[in-house]
Amino acid sequence: MELYSDIISPPCQNVLLVAKKLGISLNVKKTDLDDAADVAALTKLNPQHTIPTFVDDGHVIWESYAIAIYLVENYGQDDMLYPKDQKVRSVINQRLFFDIGTLYKNVLACIDAMIEEQRLTEKLQGKLQQALDLTESFVTERSYIAADHLTLADIFVLGSITALEWIKYDLERYPGIRAWVKKVSAEFPDYDEFYKSIREGTKKYIASHGLELQY
Repeated sequence: MELYSDIISPPCQNVLLVAKKLGISLNVKKTDLDDAADVAALTKLNPQHTIPTFVDDGHVIWESYAIAIYLVENYGQDDMLYPKDQKVRSVINQRLFFDIGTLYKNVLACIDAMIEEQRLTEKLQGKLQQALDLTESFVTERSYIAADHLTLADIFVLGSITALEWIKYDLERYPGIRAWVKKVSAEFPDYDEFYKSIREGTKKYIASHGLELQY
């Protein structure tokens, strides 16, 4: 199984963590979307040339949420990360759709604004705060964000929250999120090393692109 990926990308981080939790070994092919050769090779598999792109014995999938669900349903020894119970799954799905359509969407918008304009407008800040307020309510009403145990929803929202470091966002007003991050990251014995790889990769990217960001 191959994964075209870059550690600085939250969607790639999410798939890598899902694979870690499932005990799956992936052949990771580091892909630089600023490199024409890498993009050309990726486009042969994925016409959108986005990462992560996953290949399993010739079967190609892109979009991190689709890849994660495929991994759980095809290689999971149980269904804990994505339970078959439809009521539980419906909550997980809601959180995943919330992440892609609201939380990560607004985190990414803020990152883009900081990269391009070196500032966040009040409108962007307001939308991000609304998304984080909802996230705070989600992680305080249950043991985890969608169930009483770790699920795909926790992994994906963790990626979005981790990405806030790009803009040095202060989570002081969100004790629930801060406690939840510690709990979820503790589910991965080597998370500190994984997080270190994220930081190192991100710092290298920022330096190589001449961006005025303090990461």
